[in-house]
Amino acid sequence: MFFGGFTLQFQEANGRRFRLRRGGEGPPLLLLHGNPQTHAMWHRVAPVLAQRYDVVCPDLTGYGLSDKPAVSEDHAPYAKRAMAADMIALMRALGHERFQVVSHDRGARVAHRMALDHPAAVERLVTMDIIPTLEHFERADMAFGMGYWHWFFLAQRHPGPEAMIRADIVPWFDFHTSREPKPADFFAPEARADYLAALHAPGTIEAICEDYRAAATIDLDHDRASREEGRKVACPMLALWGAKGSLPKWYDPASIWRGYAAGPLATGAVGSGHYLAEEAPEEVLARLEGFLSR
Repeated sequence: MFFGGFTLQFQEANGRRFRLRRGGEGPPLLLLHGNPQTHAMWHRVAPVLAQRYDVVCPDLTGYGLSDKPAVSEDHAPYAKRAMAADMIALMRALGHERFQVVSHDRGARVAHRMALDHPAAVERLVTMDIIPTLEHFERADMAFGMGYWHWFFLAQRHPGPEAMIRADIVPWFDFHTSREPKPADFFAPEARADYLAALHAPGTIEAICEDYRAAATIDLDHDRASREEGRKVACPMLALWGAKGSLPKWYDPASIWRGYAAGPLATGAVGSGHYLAEEAPEEVLARLEGFLSR
């Protein structure tokens, strides 16, 4: 069953309305999704985690059916600092001042910033298939540019990329999510339907582009300032990546993350491509079992 035992609801927080699924009892656990997806990406792991945790799976600011701030010159509503503040406010609205975070892709960039800006709130941090945004841009080469071409396309000025995506949303989605070979029916039908419904909702494509524009501008300002101040992730951290994906081909992710963690750090590869929680849910759950606090 798709998210069996979970409730689907909307919650006001920080002046915005967020869609989320919530299920289970126990210590609070926040799951943050990536692009171009929604909270539905957690459907294979969230029900198992809900046997031991109070699991909250929201759509990020601008994504899914959550509120979508308008396009702006400075992209500030989509800075990872602002998106992290939205998630902190959401968890507080649900009664949680302190919680653990499991995150993937864009959600992991939000979670990384959350751990830096709100260390009292983040008890433990799990990131999946990222290195810090600043490291990507400062290490950029031909392999990165060709592999993560969408970082540069989506960050182009409004409304250029939005218009091109909207002209043919489904082929764009399929092309964007097939950088690594995978079956045509890779995504569960319910999840794929949710991703595509969100992309057809007014404002989602603009929000995605604003997310990437922020990453190439204001996020770098924040990241450089944090580096100069010596701010690092203080809580225990687990950084995972897909063994079949791009990160281990381009970088030594464990070595990079050691430079960003002040607290205990565990790292490792999962036998998957980019979409760890959908490609290898059992292995992801095994990794989380050994890391998350009960």
